[in-house]
Amino acid sequence: MYAVEVDNLTKIYGKGDTAVTAISGATLQVKPGELVAVLGPSGSGKTTLLTAIGLINEPTHGRVVIDGVTVADEGWTTGLDLKRVRREKLGFIFQSHNLIPFLTAQENVMVALEINGVGKKESKDRAAALLAALNLGHRLGNYPSALSGGESQRAAIARALANCPKVILADEPTAALDTENGQNVMGLLKALAVENHSAIIVVTHDHRMVEGFDRIFQVSDGRIINGS
Repeated sequence: MYAVEVDNLTKIYGKGDTAVTAISGATLQVKPGELVAVLGPSGSGKTTLLTAIGLINEPTHGRVVIDGVTVADEGWTTGLDLKRVRREKLGFIFQSHNLIPFLTAQENVMVALEINGVGKKESKDRAAALLAALNLGHRLGNYPSALSGGESQRAAIARALANCPKVILADEPTAALDTENGQNVMGLLKALAVENHSAIIVVTHDHRMVEGFDRIFQVSDGRIINGS
C-alpha cells in the first residue's frame, strides 16, 4: 500500500476568464519510508500540491488517498472527518517553524499530543523523548526566542512526529537556514523516514538540499514533468 496516492489532481482558482490553473493533472505515489522532493521554482504549483495532499486546499478534480483512506475524489469525500484524518495521519513542517512563542520547546510538542487526547504525563514524557532524540534534550525548558534557527526547526520536526504520522509534509523546511543547518535537517528527515517508516514529501526550490532523496518530482507551470 502507498502512504500517499495522487491521481490526476487539478486545482483551479477562480472561474471563467479569471480562472487560473495552479496544478494540472498531477499524479504521484509515495511509499512508507520514502523521502521524496517536489522541486520547482516559486509559483510552479508545488505548494498548492502539498496543501491538497495535506487536506488544506480542496482539489478541483482528481483523487487523493492517504494511508488507504480516500480523502478526495472530485472534491472532498462526503462525510469524512478531514480534521481527524489530518490529526491522526499527517505531520506538517513549514518554512517558518511556527512554534508558539509563550510555550517551551517541550510544551510546543506536548500541544500536538494533547490535541489528540494523550494525557499530560504521557505527553510530557513523549515530548521529552522526541526532543532528546533530536539532540534537544538540554533545551526542553527553553522558549523559541532562546533557540537557534536549527534548534527551532528540530523542535518543529519533533512536534510533527509527535503522533507518529504516516505522512510528513514539509514546505521549504530549510529556506530560513544556512546551508549546513539545512543539510543537517534534510539528513534528519531522511533518517526519520527510514526509522519511523513514514512517507516524507518535501517541497523545495533548492537543488542543493535534495541529495540522497529517494525520488525527485520536478514541477513546472503546474505540471509534474518527471519523478526520477
